[in-house]
Amino acid sequence: MEIILWRHADAEDGAPDLERKLTPRGRKDAERVAKWLLRHLPDGFEVVASPAARAQETAKALHSKVRTDPRLAPGASVQDILKAAGRTGTVVVVGHQPDLGQAIAHLIGGTEGEWRLQKGALWWIEDDLVKAVVSPDLL
Repeated sequence: MEIILWRHADAEDGAPDLERKLTPRGRKDAERVAKWLLRHLPDGFEVVASPAARAQETAKALHSKVRTDPRLAPGASVQDILKAAGRTGTVVVVGHQPDLGQAIAHLIGGTEGEWRLQKGALWWIEDDLVKAVVSPDLL
């Protein structure tokens, strides 16, 4: 299984939290990362995202069908993230920090912890190997 953990791009401040949308910079960053992803993703990849507006907007930059999973809302556990991702194929999971950072620590280090993930950045993991780490400001 290949899992791409993609943190939503830069979002507006405010409340309610789930309704916060991407800023203009966030939209540009999401498009830039999505363009890179589309050049590298295999056919048949899946996209699953948090129900938060900012995660939905980030995921939609891929111009693919997005499955919304409420388990990916802010505060998701590592197990929630892995269950939402499924078990086979290549899946792009669009979610939040610190949740994705905790999943990265678990998948790569086999430990509890929190690895920091910049807004709009992603980690591409195949089994227990890091295939790529991409930051929008480097694209």
